[in-house]
Amino acid sequence: MSRDRGPRWPRRLDRSTLIAASATALSLTASGCVVVHGEREVLPSATRAEAAKALQRFTSAYNAADKAYDPSLDADHTTGALAAIDSARLEAGRVNNPDGNPSHTPLELTDAKFTIPKKAGWPRWFVADTEANKGGEARWLLVFTRHGLEETWQAAYLTLVAPDKVPEFKTDRDGWAEAVPANSTDLAVPPADLSKDYTTYLENGGKTFADGAHTSSWRKLREKRSIRPGLVTQYIDEPLTNGDYAPLALRTEDGGALVFFTTRHFEKQTSAQGAAVPTPNKDVLALTDGEIKQSLTMEFVSNEIALDPAGNGQVSVLGRVQGLTSAKGE
Repeated sequence: MSRDRGPRWPRRLDRSTLIAASATALSLTASGCVVVHGEREVLPSATRAEAAKALQRFTSAYNAADKAYDPSLDADHTTGALAAIDSARLEAGRVNNPDGNPSHTPLELTDAKFTIPKKAGWPRWFVADTEANKGGEARWLLVFTRHGLEETWQAAYLTLVAPDKVPEFKTDRDGWAEAVPANSTDLAVPPADLSKDYTTYLENGGKTFADGAHTSSWRKLREKRSIRPGLVTQYIDEPLTNGDYAPLALRTEDGGALVFFTTRHFEKQTSAQGAAVPTPNKDVLALTDGEIKQSLTMEFVSNEIALDPAGNGQVSVLGRVQGLTSAKGE
């Protein structure tokens, strides 16, 4: 696989990451005013009613934005990897269809199951596991986050997983789940390291990740595409771990963790002298700056979901949703 070790290519992130803010909840009791510090108290991240309302509001905003091809309509309800992917998709759609999405079909999310961790500190977050009228039989797993009591719940991750691959989560007797710290050392890979280890694996291979569609098969596909007659493709992969791109992990029943994490990928296509230049489709062209004279560099953001076993073992990447966020012609 050919890789460029020169200067990093230009990039553009479509959403700024949110700054975590601590908040204080005040509750009145019969004996007077009691201060509960959200940054210290171990509490459920949300009530089940709040989680259901957040999912409903996200779905309504997502459908409005998709129908109009207007990223401003769901900007308050998305963040992190999903925001980067979704806003770029909507921007490209609007360039090519200024009057809105002619193929719009409202998204319907049903049979929602909420896994809500009990934890201290911000961000608070929870997972919604739903059926959808899009994406075939796969379950849609969305992670909602917020950084303060007055903030809107925002969907940071969206991944699609086969129903039989969604694990059972560890819960207490009240049904609350357990959030796994990013620096946890009781797993095969600390969640904080998964993004970096995954991008390293895509470059060099290794035994950290189990074979599968998003690991060994993806590496083989990229290697096959790296050199074609008249066209060379180079790849650079980078971890994304800050702000609302940070990994989030839930403890599974077997002691491992289900981890959501984010990566960034660059793909540069360069035509040989005298050969045809790269010819992207209209959605790529809508996000492309500059003229494609000999090369095209595309930037993607990808969010992954992985089973990280307790102790030793290989990490299994269960799903990956990736979207183009920008491109540059040269």
